[in-house]
Amino acid sequence: MSEETVLVTGGAGFIGSNFIPYFLEAFPQYRVINLDKLTYAGNLDNLTECAAHPRYTFVQGDICHAELVNKLFAENDIRGVFHFAAESHVDNSISGPLPFIKTNIEGTFTLLEAARKHWMSAPGQVKPGYENARFHHISTDEVYGTLGETGLFTETTPYAPNSPYSASKASSDLLVRAYYHTYGMNVTTSNCSNNYGPKQHGEKLIPTIIRKALAGQAIPIYGDGKNVRDWLYVLDHCKGIALVWQKGRAGETYNIGGRNERNNLQIVDAICAILDELKPAADGQPYKHLVTFVKDRAGHDRRYAIDATKLETELGWKADENFETGIRKTVAWYLNYV
Repeated sequence: MSEETVLVTGGAGFIGSNFIPYFLEAFPQYRVINLDKLTYAGNLDNLTECAAHPRYTFVQGDICHAELVNKLFAENDIRGVFHFAAESHVDNSISGPLPFIKTNIEGTFTLLEAARKHWMSAPGQVKPGYENARFHHISTDEVYGTLGETGLFTETTPYAPNSPYSASKASSDLLVRAYYHTYGMNVTTSNCSNNYGPKQHGEKLIPTIIRKALAGQAIPIYGDGKNVRDWLYVLDHCKGIALVWQKGRAGETYNIGGRNERNNLQIVDAICAILDELKPAADGQPYKHLVTFVKDRAGHDRRYAIDATKLETELGWKADENFETGIRKTVAWYLNYV
């Protein structure tokens, strides 16, 4: 049987660069084309283990470039899409929202149109042989807004995005939904909680804590440090994505969460304790003394937490890592990498 080809967008970013090596190993019947613009958040060093892989091809390009995207579909007969590519840093969306609107909304539309034209002959009519071709869209729990002290986001939680970033992701989610309801296109969406693990961009919370601590610099924590997130180890997320793409119901959304709620103070305490153990500071001081509270982010959502029951019960997904095991693996990776 000949290999089929899937398109991964944004594969040089944090989650994509963890997903591609996993997918190549777990799904030997597929070739992978990685389309990445290589903005500041994309780094081919994240994919050195794949560079020479016979079933892997890298293409530098923009998902908003319709001619390029259509050409990739036509020349490679793309049968599946994993759409990771996105501008994703909330602070950047506050200071400069336009790239988020372009990439996250227009880029998603461009990809959906290319897939529709390649896989379908008319609304509700799939071209022969493309019945199993599927578009999987990776999104975030931030589209749901913020939670109080109790409760969890489910797939039916109303959207209430509070930043330009989350609004752009909510828009892209709704476009994907529309292509299912209007055209009958085979799509799935997953909304995940905060990811952490190897290869994450240095601007994010956990890499920042590690980097600042090792440099003996102040570790910045927004506000009072009590903002709560549900933390998901990146490889667990990748396995969930592949499972939804493979076995999820068309048109459905699946929430992927780690059931690991922690506030930022707990995160920094855990990382500092591991660093104290694995790489004590030269001055003998515990790293925790470097923690410094800074002015809170505008529109900073207080708490996110995901209910992953649908994914667990329908598809049998279960996170392999809890926060304690995952954060230790993460810190060890950064100590080797930095």
